[in-house]
Amino acid sequence: MNKLFRLTQAGVDELQSEVDSLAAKRTSIANAIKTAREQGDLAENAEYQAARAEQDRNEARISELEHILQNVEIIKKPKVAGKVQLGSVVKLKNNGKTKEFQVVGTVEADPLSGKISDESPIGQALLGKAVGDSVELVTPAESITYKVIEIS
Repeated sequence: MNKLFRLTQAGVDELQSEVDSLAAKRTSIANAIKTAREQGDLAENAEYQAARAEQDRNEARISELEHILQNVEIIKKPKVAGKVQLGSVVKLKNNGKTKEFQVVGTVEADPLSGKISDESPIGQALLGKAVGDSVELVTPAESITYKVIEIS
């Protein structure tokens, strides 16, 4: 049985866009291989080796993305309002500082843009919380307690 990858619709669209752009690169990579092949001895041809390595990386990434897209479960908007769930956008406040996170699946996680995996320590701490609850976010640098002020 294949693992299901949980993504938002925006995450699915982003991965499909990446597949499309990688597929479009196939022609230019094939041309680079053809040009390098015409230069003679392939065993000592660095351009040929580099073009083949790029082709391998490109095809591996396409294969990986297609596997994810074939086994995707789209995260719907949370049905139960008031509790943090997969797909929820959560606003937290502490001493005037506010932070906003969206709880997403592991494939779509991007902490720098506020998308936190449901399997990460912060994601685990947020799941099931309601407006008004306190949540302690523990990172390698610090441990801060925030108050949940909004869930959407």
